[in-house]
Amino acid sequence: MSDVITHAVAALNEKLDGSGFDGTAKFVIEDEGAIMLDENGARAGDEEADVTMTSDTETFRAIMDGSQNPTAAFMTGKLKIDGDMGAAMRLGSTLS
Repeated sequence: MSDVITHAVAALNEKLDGSGFDGTAKFVIEDEGAIMLDENGARAGDEEADVTMTSDTETFRAIMDGSQNPTAAFMTGKLKIDGDMGAAMRLGSTLS
């Protein structure tokens, strides 16, 4: 597992603050790997999910540190979303 994925899992679990996520979501970080989010929190993994969000490492880091709004990233093509848009919106509000 890459260092980017390891740090991203830790950062996502911190943002989720032990509450987990209602549904299943997958973050795909290009050239690094994938992270699964569900009711148990975040972990490295690449399974089927209600929604899959794909970005490069720079965009993912910017979303995580709050310097990039997830909705703006989607609208400008920096973040691709496939699947349940409602789940993506719920997750976006959790990360903001």
